[in-house]
Amino acid sequence: MKITFLGAAKTVTGSSYLVETKGCRFLVDCGMFQGHSKENALNEEPFQFNPADIDYILLTHAHIDHSGRIPKIFMDGFKGKVVTTQATTDLCAIMLPDCGHIQEMETEWTNRKRLRAGKPPIQPLYTFEDARNCMVLFDSKRYGETVKLSDNIRVRFNDAGHILGSSILEIWVEENGTETKIVFSGDLGNKGIPILRDPSIIDSADYLIIESTYGNRLHEINEDKVERFVNIANETIEKGGNVIIPSFAVGRTQEIIYDLHQQREKYSEKMKKLFSVPVFVDSPLAISATQVFRNNLDCFDSEARQYIENGDNPLDFPGLQFTKTPDESRALNERTDSVIIISASGMCEAGRIKHHLKHNLWRKESTILFVGYQAVGTLGRQLVDGAKKVKLFGEDITVKARIEVIDGFSGHADRDGLLDWIKGFKKKPQKIFIVHGEEEGMSEFSELINEKFGIETVIPSRGESYMVSAGKVIGTVEAPVESYSYKRLAVIDLMETLKEEFEELSELVKVDLKQEKDDVEIDEINVKLKTLEKAIVQVLK
Repeated sequence: MKITFLGAAKTVTGSSYLVETKGCRFLVDCGMFQGHSKENALNEEPFQFNPADIDYILLTHAHIDHSGRIPKIFMDGFKGKVVTTQATTDLCAIMLPDCGHIQEMETEWTNRKRLRAGKPPIQPLYTFEDARNCMVLFDSKRYGETVKLSDNIRVRFNDAGHILGSSILEIWVEENGTETKIVFSGDLGNKGIPILRDPSIIDSADYLIIESTYGNRLHEINEDKVERFVNIANETIEKGGNVIIPSFAVGRTQEIIYDLHQQREKYSEKMKKLFSVPVFVDSPLAISATQVFRNNLDCFDSEARQYIENGDNPLDFPGLQFTKTPDESRALNERTDSVIIISASGMCEAGRIKHHLKHNLWRKESTILFVGYQAVGTLGRQLVDGAKKVKLFGEDITVKARIEVIDGFSGHADRDGLLDWIKGFKKKPQKIFIVHGEEEGMSEFSELINEKFGIETVIPSRGESYMVSAGKVIGTVEAPVESYSYKRLAVIDLMETLKEEFEELSELVKVDLKQEKDDVEIDEINVKLKTLEKAIVQVLK
């Protein structure tokens, strides 16, 4: 069979892998790219195959970087089945239309600018209605159920412990009388995540495709995360500020609520202060997702089920409020008292969180508290990396707020968690493909796998294909093609770099201005910039 790595290859987003056998072609995930402009531009690119020729999409979970291009492939001609778990189907039914709505709103904003510039309007990648329509493709399966895709291919979904309904895929492919087993890890969760079960242990694999989001990092000790959360919140409240928590509407939000509920007695005195201020979950999507959690109790771990059987609601606590409408959301930023706001998106790329950041980033008494992974190129990553100024809605915002990160709430297994999961294989894979990570972390993770297990690893590039059989892997079948579209992405990348360098130069000139240095060097810079400006004008023409 041939496996082509279409996304999440040397990057964390856009998860998608094409598997081709003699009688069947299927995708594992069909995710959206997020982050830099060059990554976002990939979402508009045509698929590198004919969507009508794809028989199935095996979906590991509902997060948009794994599911977000399903409406597009549906519109482009895919008429097969999206095979996944019931909880993932339920979550996609709210997440994909929400994504379509966001794209409609952002396209409307872009088109207003284009109209003023005399440019024709553009279309969104897909709309709210397109996303709703694609749900007819979904075919839900139970954990542990073996599904026949064809006479020669079977698949089984196992609990990945990442978010509700997330899966590890075991895939058996029979070719020429020999069966080959491939395992896709999907996104693996931490052990001991609230509500969810631990990731399933897989007995064997010939080949493993594994994520590496935290492949070279360790999370802080789980027991400390709630106390640290409460301390940060209380310190902020004492200063009269707001606590803004960018959180994925599915997964992290429910886990934060659960953890605070569970630990309310252990930290009773500190919790009193915390719960003395209103806590808002500002996301209609989070409200709907919380209901999906309540409808899929079979995915819960034994502790969470016991709470519910005893009549307790682990997804609630005193003072917790949900805001549904845009007017309710806007009203939060008009309050003069301290509040805690949990709002999507978790990487600060879209949605209501951007408005809350605009009203709080410049306030030194407020805190922005990150509880999930921030992909390279996202606004969230800029803030975590220490940006002093960011752009929101076309306006430069100075960052004076306290920026904090608590990794213990992350839904991804860390370095040791990933290695421990690989260790659980009784029959180890003969080769491991490392995906869904940043390049530096992937390289370090690769070395650790070689060192601990003596297993060969491959870090594929986007567009690379490998022939796989029970006996061996034939190296790259075809190198990624540098088509017109890739050249265009390279130009976008160059413009991103220039933008960063211009901002750095601007800061240097401001420093020189304060120090009243000699004008000669500044005059030289001015002449060069004038020349560059003329060149840019020519490019625009």
